[in-house]
Amino acid sequence: MSILSASPTASDPYLLQHLSSEQNNFIRPTKQINSGDDLTFFLTSTAYRDLKIWISQLSRACLPHRLEGANVETHQLDVPEQYTTAVKAVKDLLAALSGLIEQAPPDTGPRRFGNVAFRSWVALLNEHIDQLLDSHLRSVIPASRHSVLVELKVYILESFGSAQRLDYGTGHELSFLAFLGGLWKLGVFSQDDQWQIVAGAVNPYLELVRTLIKTYTLEPAGSHGVWGLDDHFFIPFILGSAQLATPLPQPTEKAPYPRTPIEGSLDSAPEPASITSQATVSEQRPKNFYFAAIGFIFDVKKGPFFEHSPYLYNISGIKDGWGKINKGMLKMYDAEVLAKFPVVQHFPFGQLWQWERDPQAVMSQSSIHVDNQPTATSKEHTSTRAPWSGSTDSAMPSTRSPAASSIGTAMPSTKAPWARNNPAMLPTRAPSGAPGTMPPPRNPRDR
Repeated sequence: MSILSASPTASDPYLLQHLSSEQNNFIRPTKQINSGDDLTFFLTSTAYRDLKIWISQLSRACLPHRLEGANVETHQLDVPEQYTTAVKAVKDLLAALSGLIEQAPPDTGPRRFGNVAFRSWVALLNEHIDQLLDSHLRSVIPASRHSVLVELKVYILESFGSAQRLDYGTGHELSFLAFLGGLWKLGVFSQDDQWQIVAGAVNPYLELVRTLIKTYTLEPAGSHGVWGLDDHFFIPFILGSAQLATPLPQPTEKAPYPRTPIEGSLDSAPEPASITSQATVSEQRPKNFYFAAIGFIFDVKKGPFFEHSPYLYNISGIKDGWGKINKGMLKMYDAEVLAKFPVVQHFPFGQLWQWERDPQAVMSQSSIHVDNQPTATSKEHTSTRAPWSGSTDSAMPSTRSPAASSIGTAMPSTKAPWARNNPAMLPTRAPSGAPGTMPPPRNPRDR
C-alpha cells in the first residue's frame, strides 16, 4: 500500500492544521475499524494522516535548536517551565486524576493477573470526568466549541487502560495523544506551546500511567514479549531520542522550515549504549523521555537488560547517533502502532479525527490487516531487525503507509535498523566464561 499526502498547511508543513471555524458540529466518536478492509481504509483517511503529522510534530518539538553563533537550545524535563494557561489546564487535569488513586487502594487479596482495584479507579474516573473536564478545560476552549467536550471525553477515558482486561498498551497511549491533538486542532495551544505540551502534558501523563501500572500491576496490552520494543509504551522513545538528536538548523530565507536531522547526536548527549548503565540511566531519567522509559524498565524488570529487552539493547549499538534512532522510531511507530489492527481497532472517530478519505491518498487494493496475519509457515524469530530499514530522507516524515514488506507478519521482525543485511541473533545469555555479565552492544559495522 502506498499513501502520498500533501502538506497539511500552507505555512509550516510540520504543524497539524487547525479545524476551520465552521467545524463546530461535534459528535460522540465511534468505533469504525472492525475488519481488515476497515484498516485499509483507515490508512487512507484524514485521521491517519493527521495522527502521523501530530506525532511527528511532537517529536520535532523536542529537537535541540541551533541559535546564533555556536549556541544550542536544548530541552530537558527537569528544567522548570512557566506553563501557559492551556498547558497548565491539562497538567492540572492529570494531577486531579492522579489524586483518585488514593480513593482506590490496591486490593490485597490473591490474584493472578492485574489488581481488580483498577476497576474502582476507572469507575472513579468515569464518575468525575465530566466535572473535571468542565472545571479544567472549558475555560481554555472557545465558547462556540464547548460541545467538543463530548469528543474529548471519549479520548481521555480511553487513555489509561482497560478495566475489563486490567491491561495498558500503545492503543491507550495513542488515545491520549489524540486527546492532545484534538486540543491543538481547536487552537487551544499556540505554536510557542509545543515543548510545553510535551513537558507539561505528555510527561505527567506518562508518570501517571507508570504509577497506575505499578499500583495495579497492569498487564501489557497485546505485548510481543521480549520481541516488542517495550511492554507498555512507545511515545517516550520517540520524544527522548529527539531530545538528544543533532540540533535543528536555524531557519533561513531559503529554508524557513529546516529539515529534521536524520543522523547524529547532540554534542553533550550520552551514547545510546549507555542505556545499559543503571548509573547513567539514574542520572538522565529526570531529564530525558528515553532514559525515563528505560529507568521504568529497570524498576519493573529483573535480570540482564539484553535478556528482558533485546530490542532496545540491540538499538543501543547504533553508531549513527540519536537522530538515526529517532527517524527509525517514527517509522516503527507507523508500522507497529498505526498500521496494526489489534492496536487501532478500538480507536474512535468523530469530527476531531475524521473517518473520511484523504483526497491526496493513493492506495493499492491489498489489506494491511490480511497481510498482518500469521501464516502457516511462520517460524520463530531468527533476527533482530527493527521494522525500519530504509534510508530515504524527506522534508518531513512521510504520510505514506507502512510497506507490506515491513509488516508482513503479526509478529514483526526485530532486526535493528543499522543491521541491513546481517540478521544475526541477539545474545540471550552472557558470553562463555563470563556468567552474569552483559556483553557490550554490538556495532553491526564491526561485524
